[in-house]
Amino acid sequence: MKWTKALVGGVVAGIALTVANFIMHGMIMADTYGKYPVFTQEQANPLHFLLIAVLISVFAALLFARTRDSWGPGLRGGLAFGFALGMVVFFGSFYNPLVLEGFPYHLSWCWGGINLIGFLVVGAVLGLIVKKR
Repeated sequence: MKWTKALVGGVVAGIALTVANFIMHGMIMADTYGKYPVFTQEQANPLHFLLIAVLISVFAALLFARTRDSWGPGLRGGLAFGFALGMVVFFGSFYNPLVLEGFPYHLSWCWGGINLIGFLVVGAVLGLIVKKR
């Protein structure tokens, strides 16, 4: 495993994930969130979103680099990895209505889809940066 490639891939994937999340949550879903009081809160520092996305992506990159030979070559292998990881997170989205009072069930499906798309982006970036041995 090449640590440098994995770390660079993780940082780049984290930046791409932040952009994708901003588009999906901040632009596409913004009006929907305004309808529900569960989403009313203080403004968060945007750098925190970037930091969390980079940390998640670095750990995903380390897992991907460690198991790189198990996935297909190039972009296709990265997308397969992103899909597998995205499906784990997809089903995790269904905890939200159970633990957040007022969280609409239908948004679990939306968030699951958004997370799946986000991890497909992460996988695509990693597939292009972290090459097979």
